[in-house]
Amino acid sequence: MAKPNYAFAKRQRDLAKKQKKEEKRQRKTEENPEGAETSELDSSGDTEGEPTSDASENQPDN
Repeated sequence: MAKPNYAFAKRQRDLAKKQKKEEKRQRKTEENPEGAETSELDSSGDTEGEPTSDASENQPDN
């Protein structure tokens, strides 16, 4: 029985991931033709409108 080539399998997985990521990036740029590339955090909208905890931590205790 032949010995499995783990390095080859890993390279194939990495190439597939890279190709999928590139296709996703191209789809996003096609949906947003203004030209401004947005990062994953900006496009998800998870952080918009949420107050930051830094302001409450810097207030002195009385």
